Amino acid sequence: MASKIIPWYKRDRGSQVKSDLAYQYSTKRVISLKAAQRKSSSRSRSQAQATATEAMAESEYYTIPVFRQRTREETEGTEEYQRVSTKLEKGLAAIQEELQRMRISTKAQVDSLAIEREVKEKMYRKVDLLEEIPRMPDFIVALRPHTVWEKMPVKLFCTVLGTPRPIVKWYKGGVPVDPLSAPGKYKIESKYGVHSLIISRCVVSDTADYSAVATNSHGTATSAATVTVRRGTGGGWSSQIGIVPRLSGSYFSKLEVSLVHCFPVTFGVEGESASLQCSLVVVPDLPNLLPIIEWYRDEKLLQPGPLVGMSVGGGVANLVLPHLAKDDEGLYTIRVFTKDGTSEHCAYLFVSDATPPVAGAPGAPMSVKAYDISSEYILVAWKPPNTVNEAPITGYFVDRCEVGSDSWVQCNDAPVKVCKYPVQNLKPGHSYQFRVRAVNSAGVSRASRPSHGVTALDAAESTKLEGSHEGVASAPGQPVATRNTKSSVFVQWEAPRHGQEGLMGYYIDARVVGSKDWFACNHKPFKLNRFVVHGLTPGETYVFRVQAVNVFGLSEESQESGPIAVEPALATPSAPYGISLLNCDGSSMTVSWSSPKRCGGSKIIAYYVDRRDVDSLAWKEVNVNGIMDQVCTVDNLTEGTFYEFKVQAANMAGVGLPSAPSLPMKCEAWTMEQPGPAYDLTFSEVRSHSLVLVWKAPVYTGASAVSGYFVDMAKKGSCEFVALNESAITQRYMQVTGLEEGEWYVFRVRTVNGHGIGRPSLVTEAICARPPPGTKEIITGVDEETGDIFLSLEASDISQGSAFVWSKNYKPIGECPRVTVSTKGRTSRLSFMNPDKDDLGRYSVLVTDTDGVSASHTLTEDELNSMLELSHAIRNPIVPLKHGLNYEVLEKGHVRFWAQAVKLSPAVTYRFVVNDKEVTSGEGHKISHDVSTGVIQMIVENFTRDSEGTYTLQIHDGKAKTQSSLVLVGDVFLVGLKEAEFQRREYVRKQGAHFSEYLTFTVNEDCTVMLTCKVANVKKETTFHWYKEDEEIIPETPPNVMSGACALPIPLFSRKDQGVYKAVIGDDRGKDTSIYEISGKIFDDIINAIARLAGESASELVLQCTPEGIRLQCYMTYYTEEMKTVWKHKESKIASSEKMRIGGTSEMAWMQICDPSDKEKGLYTIEISDGVKTHARTFDLSGQAYTDAYEEYLRLKAAAFAEKNRGRVLGGLPDVVTIMEDKSLSLTCTVWGDPTPEVTWFKNEQEVASNEHTRITFDGGKFSSLVINQVTPEDSGKYSINVRNKYGGEFVEITVSVYRHGEQIPDSKMGQTKMATPAVIPPSKTPTPAPSKTQTPTLSMKSSTPASTPKSQTPAPKSPTPAPKSTTPAPKSTTPAPKSPTPAPKSPTPGLKSPTPGLKSPTPAPKSPTPAPKSPTPTPKSPGFKSPTPFGKSPTPVPKSPTPSVKSPTPSRFMKSPTPPRK
Repeated sequence: MASKIIPWYKRDRGSQVKSDLAYQYSTKRVISLKAAQRKSSSRSRSQAQATATEAMAESEYYTIPVFRQRTREETEGTEEYQRVSTKLEKGLAAIQEELQRMRISTKAQVDSLAIEREVKEKMYRKVDLLEEIPRMPDFIVALRPHTVWEKMPVKLFCTVLGTPRPIVKWYKGGVPVDPLSAPGKYKIESKYGVHSLIISRCVVSDTADYSAVATNSHGTATSAATVTVRRGTGGGWSSQIGIVPRLSGSYFSKLEVSLVHCFPVTFGVEGESASLQCSLVVVPDLPNLLPIIEWYRDEKLLQPGPLVGMSVGGGVANLVLPHLAKDDEGLYTIRVFTKDGTSEHCAYLFVSDATPPVAGAPGAPMSVKAYDISSEYILVAWKPPNTVNEAPITGYFVDRCEVGSDSWVQCNDAPVKVCKYPVQNLKPGHSYQFRVRAVNSAGVSRASRPSHGVTALDAAESTKLEGSHEGVASAPGQPVATRNTKSSVFVQWEAPRHGQEGLMGYYIDARVVGSKDWFACNHKPFKLNRFVVHGLTPGETYVFRVQAVNVFGLSEESQESGPIAVEPALATPSAPYGISLLNCDGSSMTVSWSSPKRCGGSKIIAYYVDRRDVDSLAWKEVNVNGIMDQVCTVDNLTEGTFYEFKVQAANMAGVGLPSAPSLPMKCEAWTMEQPGPAYDLTFSEVRSHSLVLVWKAPVYTGASAVSGYFVDMAKKGSCEFVALNESAITQRYMQVTGLEEGEWYVFRVRTVNGHGIGRPSLVTEAICARPPPGTKEIITGVDEETGDIFLSLEASDISQGSAFVWSKNYKPIGECPRVTVSTKGRTSRLSFMNPDKDDLGRYSVLVTDTDGVSASHTLTEDELNSMLELSHAIRNPIVPLKHGLNYEVLEKGHVRFWAQAVKLSPAVTYRFVVNDKEVTSGEGHKISHDVSTGVIQMIVENFTRDSEGTYTLQIHDGKAKTQSSLVLVGDVFLVGLKEAEFQRREYVRKQGAHFSEYLTFTVNEDCTVMLTCKVANVKKETTFHWYKEDEEIIPETPPNVMSGACALPIPLFSRKDQGVYKAVIGDDRGKDTSIYEISGKIFDDIINAIARLAGESASELVLQCTPEGIRLQCYMTYYTEEMKTVWKHKESKIASSEKMRIGGTSEMAWMQICDPSDKEKGLYTIEISDGVKTHARTFDLSGQAYTDAYEEYLRLKAAAFAEKNRGRVLGGLPDVVTIMEDKSLSLTCTVWGDPTPEVTWFKNEQEVASNEHTRITFDGGKFSSLVINQVTPEDSGKYSINVRNKYGGEFVEITVSVYRHGEQIPDSKMGQTKMATPAVIPPSKTPTPAPSKTQTPTLSMKSSTPASTPKSQTPAPKSPTPAPKSTTPAPKSTTPAPKSPTPAPKSPTPGLKSPTPGLKSPTPAPKSPTPAPKSPTPTPKSPGFKSPTPFGKSPTPVPKSPTPSVKSPTPSRFMKSPTPPRK
């Protein structure tokens, strides 16, 4: 907003009486500062005129007047004119300066007289009344503190009343002020009740507490204030503490040398190295002529040596300290001799203690020197270290070493308590070095730096140690701390009253306000009573204390200083810049400028604008009273004239330097249709690759409203601007991205309206794309106490005059009811009152009077919603729960209701409500909580049907509360009730013998299914029983309950084993039952478990030929048809049919191809699935394997046909016949054969012919008989019948015994029944084979007496050859067959040798579940034929064939005749 300036001579100049405070500010600003600036301006007026003339000549806005244009001839004669004009200008400037000084002085005197007159008038009004009332002194106007610059006067004044009139005395630090002690320094006045102390030309030592003490007969009153005297910021260390090294000599130099980039305050650590460098600009720069440079530490000239290295060259002067010690701490000064004198720079080097060898040990002593050198002793003295947080020093050890040796010898056995020690027993003429170590209760410190070598000789003169003999010095005075820079504080104090003689210096300590830990500010005693403490945190508040050091040690600590915040010292602001023209109407011009880069530690309170036309050298004030805006409209201008402007800024410290004059600007009315330039371009949020540019709208808008802006950018030094936006933007800010880190850029803004693009703004100063050190971003959050949503920024740099300016969308927020801004220290917070969607946007904050500290944050809807939820939770606090109210059923049927909170305090309260009734802890209910876990619980001991309902837990913890409910009704309640009742029963059950683990199943490696369970709480009397379908099972091994586990084996598991199994355990305490139903899924799981073991043990497929076809067999541990087994031919699943038969035994699975053909060739696969994995075995039935198998099949088929059709005896003949003589014996049998066989009877291997005594018949080709009439003992013998045809035959032997009348029948033969055993006769070319000894056919004869022949229903005798074990028990054999390695399977054609013995299975085959066929007639071995598999004991048993072999169609049984033979 532009400020309208009214000339001072047109303003109301009514009388105005100012107070003393107004007088102080007005005189200080107007007389001291303003006059000083005007003098500085006058002294540089010549240079300003030359600069202005050049600027006017180059300006595109300025046209040189005709009267100033000169021809070449006239130009040559202007030298005299210029000389006269310059002299005249100087005179005019002096006159103007004197007039200005007189005007200010006169105004000050007038103001002072007005104050005195007003005080007189007021005092006269009350003098009569005051004189009548006795009263003690009372300060109406008390002293106030002052901070002034050096060489400035300060006036302390106060007003005191009292009757009688009090006498006022002035004190400085408790000492009376004596004006005669320093003539001209102090002036004490007392007029009209106003008492004043004027201190002229203040110096730093005038900093103190001043007090005025008023006394009369009725009492005393005191008023005190602090005066702080500061030096200018440019004075540096030497001007602040008064250390200025003396010139060591006079050197003449022809070089012009300037110091640039000088070393700053440096911090080092003992044992490390440090380097101090200064860059030099040398003119002329000659390689063989180097500038003369001297280095000083404090006031001592340094010389190159092992501990100090110096170098100069290449435009750099360097001082290197290779091995730092605390002796190296001090003020370092570089002095350069130049053509015009000397140039200096100084800065302090701080050296802190290295890590001690023992924790808590003190630091190393320093400044070890030798005094009183003689041949008898040498007095060694040193300076003690500073002890801040360590234990007090109890003494010192002194070590000596001869020069040239590294062997150190301790000189004193016990620690010496003072900082000096006479070293004796030295060798005269020998040189020594000394070092010192400090001791405290924690241990011994590091050794000090060794002293210089000294020789033990009698010296006529030696340095004497001066010092007090009074002991430790007294404590210094209370330090006074004042602001210096943003990281340092200026501290000064009074010297100790006692012990100043021999004082080595002072140690300064500091601590942060609020902390108890002190830290050392210096590590080497500083001699002066003023010090600049560096390395402090900006914005932090500190207090200081001081200790004096002498040879006897450290004094007591001084009183603490007052707290002081680390802020830069007050200074005048820097010059404004960037003056630009915003509008002109022909009689006035509106100009703007940018605020100063540095405001001097105080807020800018005013701007002062001066102007002049280009034809004049004198500047005219535009405004006498300061203006706050950065825009000013200057009136009463002449149209067509060129004007220049300059601006000065003012703060609490005074008026700063003026800006450089603007370019000449013509006062000409703007009539263009395009808008004027934007102005006040500022930067914020400067980062490595982005920044934000903000500007203000133009004052002159043109013929239409502003519609947008274009932003242009260029690199520093380049004139090629690039537009950053293709289309105009409406907002007055832009975030520029894509910058190169460390690169410098300049910007400008062009304004657009409906008629085009207007004038560009002034180009900004170059800005570097690099964030300020310690840059932080805005953080969002919710206040944990109030629940307010806020944005917060902690500034990395801040000064006393800094302010946080918050903006939304880069428009200052100002006073807004929706937000509040609070600032504490270096942190500012923007809090939202009732945030909603209207508060969304981009928020930014700028910290004034800093190096660009700023940040921004975009508040999005999602982020706001999440913070609103958190804010609601804080404002309406609840106890957060990890788990809501839940329940669980415990043993004995108790029910536990519980909830768990995230955190509980010991003061938590809660209650349980069940069906709207509060439940308390008592009988039937136990309520408790655990603060450590946050669990609150209620145990209901008797949970019944009456417990149905709603359960609620209400929790109160401080301000927070919550509740959680659980509804247990209907089915949900019944589930819990059922579980509670079950647990009650379980509890009762477990009081006696019971099952700890109920029945389940396992499958052993041999595929035996085991039903297992575990029992507990058993005793010897406990019984255990197994049941299936309520029928008890008695296992071979009785269960052992004392082992804790019982099992029931189920071998050869199959579908018949399905059913309900039950195990019952019990004793006198009760019984327990476990029921396990094997059906459905459980049955499938068992089968899958068996299939897994069977599949893993399955052999490869084996080929076996039969008369019916070709069979593929797979042997495994156990096989049952319930297993998921699939046969495939060429990846096609095979279904069981007449062509492809699928079956198995307990030992194998098989698939038979009946009547094979070429179509059945190919790859065959069996797949056994266990529900998870499939086990596959394959056989390739093709090629030679198929050819051999097919030939064997044909052979076996023919042999089976022959076996089926050969001649045979079907039955009716006994093995033994016993008959009485004279009886008739009839041996009759049924024979069969196709074709009809031939029948021949033999007696004792001789053919029997048919006659009257022995008649042979063969009826119908089926029945053959041998009848012996009236047998005699001679008829006894071995009879046999031979039946045969072309396919073969067999013979049967019968033993006949005849006994006489009266003879007893032998007992051994009575009642014995034995079947006749036929002997198989293979087919032969010979129709009737001759019997041999090894093959004796026995004829079977039928007795004529029916009673002598038993019935066919008589049970068959035991087979002589045992059948393999099967699920259906076979009849036991009385005559076991001889064991063989491989038991032969029952073949359809027994007695025939298999042509393919190589196709036998190499793996053990399981037992067959198919019952072995019963053989009615035992078959003896045939000597002419062999079984397909030889008999003998073998580890690889071969199972029986799954199909029964071809049997005789007449399985008749023969019984022994009961008739005894006749003797």
